[in-house]
Amino acid sequence: MATVTVGDARVHYDRIGAGPVLVLVHGTGSAGAELTWGQVAPRLADRRTVITPDLSGAERTVDDGSPLTVEGLARQVVAVIEHAGADQVDLLGFSMGASVVAAVAATRPDLVRRLVTVAGWAHTDGDEYLRNLFTLWRRLGAVDAEGFGRSVTMTGFSRGFLNAIGRDEVEKLVPNVPPTPGTLRHVDLNLRVDVRHLLPLIQAETLVVGCAQDATVPVENSRALHAAIPGSAYAELDAGHVAFFEKPDEFVKLVRDFVL
Repeated sequence: MATVTVGDARVHYDRIGAGPVLVLVHGTGSAGAELTWGQVAPRLADRRTVITPDLSGAERTVDDGSPLTVEGLARQVVAVIEHAGADQVDLLGFSMGASVVAAVAATRPDLVRRLVTVAGWAHTDGDEYLRNLFTLWRRLGAVDAEGFGRSVTMTGFSRGFLNAIGRDEVEKLVPNVPPTPGTLRHVDLNLRVDVRHLLPLIQAETLVVGCAQDATVPVENSRALHAAIPGSAYAELDAGHVAFFEKPDEFVKLVRDFVL
């Protein structure tokens, strides 16, 4: 465990494994990197140094509680990379984290060798599905914690996956992303995401990963990211939003093959 100060934030990050550095950036939720990457990071660390930062809004990173911006979170990722002593890294971001890593790659091309975005999107304004979903989460978070958890679970995983694991396991998923103040700060940022102006600036070799059954960020958003990032490659997993839970073997192989 390590921490680095970035403005008013004391940013926590973990580091495991050995070899070239791979940084994994989480999405929405105050549990941050631990919940998102707990199953995936050890599998990738058999041949890489894997660094998993907790962005502001996550429980293990302390800050002043002010509204979040993509640019501010990107600065936190940059600070973690520099604090860890890495000259250049491979960088992967999931969901909200996809916007953050896109901003890092666009503004600090010297730090990023290869870039992977998973289940990401370029902008919320103008996408009525995303705007309404995140608005619903914000309102549920204020009045109905269980309803919030059920909505996140329902859209986070494919129908087939939820039915396959059964009711008892689904009920265990519901409280995994509670509407804490940190989580709701992430949701508020989701409503304001717009990285369209940064995407043409990305120079790193890039893989955009879409999730064919994604009901949180529909797969068309990943396809649009691919179209907007010059020279990017595209892959699609037949899974819901949290594809690395549903298809962990396929996800790990896809990442490994790209960042070799």
